[in-house]
Amino acid sequence: MSQETSTLPKLGAAIDEHLLKTVGVPANEASSTDLMQAVALVAREQLAERWVETQKANRADKARRVYYLSMEFLIGRSMSNALAALGITDAAAAGVSEHAHKLEQITDREPDAALGNGGLGRLAACFLDSMATLGLPSFGYGIRYEYGMFAQDIMGGCQIEYPDPWLADGTPWEFPRPDISTSVRFGGWVEHVGEKAVWRPAGEVVAKAYDMVIPGHGTKKVSTLRLWKAVAPAHLDLAAFNTGDYGRAAAVKNEFENISWVLYPNDSTPAGRELRLRQEYFFVAASIYDIIQRHLAEHGTLDNLSDKVVIHLNDTHPAISVAELMRVLCDEHGLPWAKAWALCKQTFSYTNHTLMPEALETWPVGLMQHVLPRHLEIIFRINAEFLAEAEKFRPGDPGFLSRLSLIDEAGERRVRMANLSIVGSHKVNGVSALHSNLLVETIFSDFAALWPDRFTNMTNGVTPRRWLSTANPGLANLLDKHIGSGWRINLDELKKIEPLREDAAFRASFTAVKRENKARLAALIEKTTGVKVNPASLFDVQVKRIHEYKRQLLNVLQVVRRYQAILANPHAEWVPRVTIFAGKAASSYVTAKSIIRLIHDIGAVINNDPRIGDKLKLVFIPNYSVSVAEVIMPGADLSEQVSTAGTEASGTGNMKLALNGALTIGTDDGANIEIRENVGDDNIFIFGLRTPEVQALKRGGYQPMRYYESNPSLKAVLDAISGGQFSPSEPGRYRPLIDSLLWGGDHYMLLADYQSYIEAHDKVDTLFLQPDEWAKKAITNVANMGVFSSDRTIAQYADEIWGIPVSR
Repeated sequence: MSQETSTLPKLGAAIDEHLLKTVGVPANEASSTDLMQAVALVAREQLAERWVETQKANRADKARRVYYLSMEFLIGRSMSNALAALGITDAAAAGVSEHAHKLEQITDREPDAALGNGGLGRLAACFLDSMATLGLPSFGYGIRYEYGMFAQDIMGGCQIEYPDPWLADGTPWEFPRPDISTSVRFGGWVEHVGEKAVWRPAGEVVAKAYDMVIPGHGTKKVSTLRLWKAVAPAHLDLAAFNTGDYGRAAAVKNEFENISWVLYPNDSTPAGRELRLRQEYFFVAASIYDIIQRHLAEHGTLDNLSDKVVIHLNDTHPAISVAELMRVLCDEHGLPWAKAWALCKQTFSYTNHTLMPEALETWPVGLMQHVLPRHLEIIFRINAEFLAEAEKFRPGDPGFLSRLSLIDEAGERRVRMANLSIVGSHKVNGVSALHSNLLVETIFSDFAALWPDRFTNMTNGVTPRRWLSTANPGLANLLDKHIGSGWRINLDELKKIEPLREDAAFRASFTAVKRENKARLAALIEKTTGVKVNPASLFDVQVKRIHEYKRQLLNVLQVVRRYQAILANPHAEWVPRVTIFAGKAASSYVTAKSIIRLIHDIGAVINNDPRIGDKLKLVFIPNYSVSVAEVIMPGADLSEQVSTAGTEASGTGNMKLALNGALTIGTDDGANIEIRENVGDDNIFIFGLRTPEVQALKRGGYQPMRYYESNPSLKAVLDAISGGQFSPSEPGRYRPLIDSLLWGGDHYMLLADYQSYIEAHDKVDTLFLQPDEWAKKAITNVANMGVFSSDRTIAQYADEIWGIPVSR
């Protein structure tokens, strides 16, 4: 009898006990929400035991820990992952079946944790999963957002943002830590008494800790995600309240507690920018305090800080932690500056996630002076000493020093947070081979010249537990049947299915799983958009943050081209196709929101044209989230990864989709290159300019109008959109969007790649008409995804950057 089988009756009884004693309902009257809470509480008890044992062992070992600082942790729902990690999925299913419910009904009642938005946050969540699975002593640190970014709705084709109150009914997955809190200070001024600096803040907020336990798989080790909630030091002005001035009474509470309300507040206003800087410092200050307190409790000295503590910066949002650690070491613990700086540089490491200079975070010096005056002083001193060192490397070159400086002196003086992260870290990594190479060749070439050994590559990965085992149980069961279950913790095992691509029976089973997943996705599309689609169609998927460099607009152009071609030749052998978009646009990003509206306007025309029928459908699934992705990824046939070459750092959606048997159509950009190298050129659709060609075309003077005038298909598509064919009530609605391509420079070079993209889609159609060949290529993609496991990525981080042994 297996361990899970033996727990069936016991777990069912535990569910009933929690229904009665914790949830407070009779077992025979439990709703699906009641059952969700009860099952979660059963899992929570076991996770708590694992957390206590893991922390006890780490303290006893005086372990070297990695602390992963990130503004986002897009963990999604926790139920299925927790049950799988604990080995009690079947027992939980049996327990809820006694109440006439299926486990899927229960897990669907759990809201997604609104702790992130896009790939950055989902990467952090995958990494915590892998840290636990590999047994790394680890903490993630972030903010306990009350509302996340926003919940997206669509009205009249337009994105509407609503609060996402995921904590409205509480969550059984968090452990409040009432004894763990610290005050975070802002503003004021700095006094200097000799060598000692004393920060006199103008205000402070309390950071309170809430833990979420991230279980490992195939181990009892866990990771901890510690999130900070902002609490005002005084909840309200009681005197004002008693005189009836209720607004003023609550003003202090709201002024400080809004720090942990929303992920990425709209920074198009001065107040929004200040709030965002306060957010970043808030979670950094609380986290550094917590790290130092734990270290001193275990070691009693700061002399060995860099031997026992690794702090990893996930992009530049936590970059102020470099200055904060220096402030804590020097101002609060009295370490000499030189000693503190040596410890600091050996403690931090930094992951860069962008190649676009305009996307590198900077803060006005005036704003930082207002919010963090002591930190600005520290940054100025770091910069002065750093530039003095750099000047020795290349004397008499002011341009070199200007590019390296932590302060951008051109125009409004600004603090360059990426430069601070590089100077304060002992290792800096990109997230794909191309990205890492371009970092040292382009935006950070001066730093690479100064410190060539500081830069390295860590290609991203995704956890197979979430993105295959949980998201695609049909394929997971098929893999278990043919190669065993070891692939869950060693994804290289998938290589064993590659010979099975020649097995007709395996191909049939693989195709049947895909068909079931597409039916599930079709049901989601109908439920969320009202559009009924045929699961036998080719499901063409582009799901990611809506941004110009992601080039959703290029995909839209090929949809319009296909629509026009079908109308021109309705009797041709058209491959039925459903083009699927999902993703959120930042609330202040006008162009991205215009693209969302364009998708809906075009979809309204195509989907209601009786001449088209099922030959083409265009849908936009609203409110993209982890749980929505878990339905989309397994149902996709084609994965759109079409960024301009040299702009996408890596991507992880490309990995998830390929892992679930989708073929990639994409540019030679980010991790697409490594996917192509692993699956082979014949099993991927690569199109468009390569990075050197993009650079050469820009240097030579890119002229988008030449493409418009010389390509009748492209001209017809752009004229239809700009002329109002899809917005007859407002013919000029999309003229600014098209003008940005024709007259605004087409910054991301959609028109240059258009024809190659169309030709690649023609190849997709040809292959889809050969289902056996398509299945073979899809199986090859799955079989060669082992290298894209986040376990491999984290093991590489542990070995090459963090210096922490992997226990598995």
